[in-house]
Amino acid sequence: MTSRALTFENAHGERLAASLDLPVNGAPRAYALFAHCFTCGKDLKALRQISRALTARCIAVLRFDFTGLGASEGEFAATTFSSNVDDLVAAARHLEAEYAAPQILVGHSLGGTAVLAAARKLPSVRAVATIGAPCDAAHVVHNFDEYRDKIEQDGEAEVNLGGRSFRIRRTLLDDLADQRMSEAIHRLGRALLIFHSPVDATVSIDNAAQIYQAALHPKSFVSLDGADHLVTNEADADYIGTVIAAWAARYVDALAPTWRNETPGEEQVLVRIGAQGFVSDIDAGGHPLVADEPVALGGGDQGPSPYQLLNAALGACTAMTLRMYADRKQLPLEGVLVRLDHAKVHAKDCADCPQEVARIDVIEREITLEGDLDPEQRQRLLEIADRCPVHRTLHEPVVVRSRLVG
Repeated sequence: MTSRALTFENAHGERLAASLDLPVNGAPRAYALFAHCFTCGKDLKALRQISRALTARCIAVLRFDFTGLGASEGEFAATTFSSNVDDLVAAARHLEAEYAAPQILVGHSLGGTAVLAAARKLPSVRAVATIGAPCDAAHVVHNFDEYRDKIEQDGEAEVNLGGRSFRIRRTLLDDLADQRMSEAIHRLGRALLIFHSPVDATVSIDNAAQIYQAALHPKSFVSLDGADHLVTNEADADYIGTVIAAWAARYVDALAPTWRNETPGEEQVLVRIGAQGFVSDIDAGGHPLVADEPVALGGGDQGPSPYQLLNAALGACTAMTLRMYADRKQLPLEGVLVRLDHAKVHAKDCADCPQEVARIDVIEREITLEGDLDPEQRQRLLEIADRCPVHRTLHEPVVVRSRLVG
């Protein structure tokens, strides 16, 4: 994905910091707005990982720091649950003015409760997803129960949350107590997807049950078996993003594509890598892919390696070529299975290799042909496999012209 740093103003004119995550081709089919948990921020690892999974499936994501948190302006002590909802509305209006109105809301923990409250204020929203969300906004008060008497008595108190100090005022407690989330959820009027872990020690899974019971259909629940509240496991975060993208596709109106290959039939591919690691987002003619290196080579094994992608190209081209030939010749070919493996070997180990090269690349290709084919037909198909366009490209001189464009 590619991320753009931006700011927008909240209802009080304060600048809120945000990141807009876009698909590698820059042409999202929908926009989502992501709300983080209480006292967290837009750069929480889980948010970035979920956003990556969404952008890989062509859904752009705006994640931002609520007022007084992260890089956003304003005083956290002056914020309330209602002001967070207002921040979400301001973020949505910025998206609509500069890009496109959000059709998807995603919220983690108290951010999930906030998107449930904000949805009815945003006509463009079609789908809402919550992750480990409390059913009641006042649930957050348990995080500072030991300070509650002081807050009530003095009007505010310095509270330690997760090793960080925050000033909490009575206005927040009063605002949380005023929320009527059961009614808001019942009147949501949008498709709802609830993620929750049965072992969530911060927000019990009973909250998910209450949200589900209060909501009208269409509504769905996904159990995040074994996940913690902050979704620290990358596999869990990727799973959430993947499921949201597949689920939301049923409800959103896809935006008209703004990116096309310049020349019809051109095999254009876009690849983008971030500031850390080897994970690379790929757009192959509008089809998202991910590449990575194995763990042994310093990667995270989140996708096939470059050589595996090369093998995949040759294997796919082989199978397609055999299918086309068999159809044209009316051969009883019912299926093709191609196994490929790449290695670098010493030239002396290869009888067909030029001896002046010390080490050469060898791709072992095994082809299984399914169907009632006679030996002559099988041999002919093996010969045809060597004629597939990618195979020919690998055997021909290839010129790669590189130039800087930015």
